[in-house]
Amino acid sequence: MATYNTSDFKKGLKVQIDGEPYLMTEMTFVKPGKGNAMYKCRLKNLVRGTSLDRTYKGGDSLESADVETTAVSFLYRQGVDYVFMNQTTFEQYEVTPDVAGEIWKYLLDGMVCSMTLYNGNAIIVEPPTQIDLTVTETQPGTKGDTATNVTKPAKVETGAEFQVPGFIKEGNVIKVDTRTGEYVERVSN
Repeated sequence: MATYNTSDFKKGLKVQIDGEPYLMTEMTFVKPGKGNAMYKCRLKNLVRGTSLDRTYKGGDSLESADVETTAVSFLYRQGVDYVFMNQTTFEQYEVTPDVAGEIWKYLLDGMVCSMTLYNGNAIIVEPPTQIDLTVTETQPGTKGDTATNVTKPAKVETGAEFQVPGFIKEGNVIKVDTRTGEYVERVSN
């Protein structure tokens, strides 16, 4: 298995610590006036979602994590699980709600997502960063609500609810940022 030296450390690196995969979310290089350089790292456990802080000295190394990221398309729901298919090998993966998290808010049939696998098991499923959704239910805007930042709830085709500006009507297609769950813009009427 490949290893990373401290000189290779950077944000986004996937490493293995105590037999579990971690994502390096922050890395700060510290050079004290005297002594060795240090690398302060914040690591997120890709299986459990917990974070830890570690400090490494110059010359230390970490094993690379045996993770693979691949493109998958959403097929259907089976009970509470979600079924995805690998775009190249056509292998299917059943993903539990624990792994899927809040992705249900954005899932449309055939949508291409990014899946991270560890030892052949799905540990992370991410939708595209922005997605277009059709508004299926919302209250009409109140006359006179022209002040900025006036929002109202709107239900979309996936069953999720988002806060949208007052001028959005049923049937509008809106763009939503999947990282924050916030309205971005109206795409069409």
